[in-house]
Amino acid sequence: MLQDPVDVARIALMQALIIAVPILGAGLVVGLLISLFQAVTQIQEQTLTFVPKIIVMILVAVVLLSWISIRMANFAVEMFTDL
Repeated sequence: MLQDPVDVARIALMQALIIAVPILGAGLVVGLLISLFQAVTQIQEQTLTFVPKIIVMILVAVVLLSWISIRMANFAVEMFTDL
């Protein structure tokens, strides 16, 4: 039973964090691998890290779109049924 607005905000932030972690984690891993490649080859191009991270994060978001929508729908149902 959700009674306190602080509890609602806390649960909403936790849901947002759970949804964002896989996408941000993929960007982190790709950024780390590209940074390692840049350190080994001494290529210091800033755009080299940006484009692959964006592409991978978009791909992960598309792949996880059904999971994200189910999670958000369950959250919305939980918020409106506990009023």
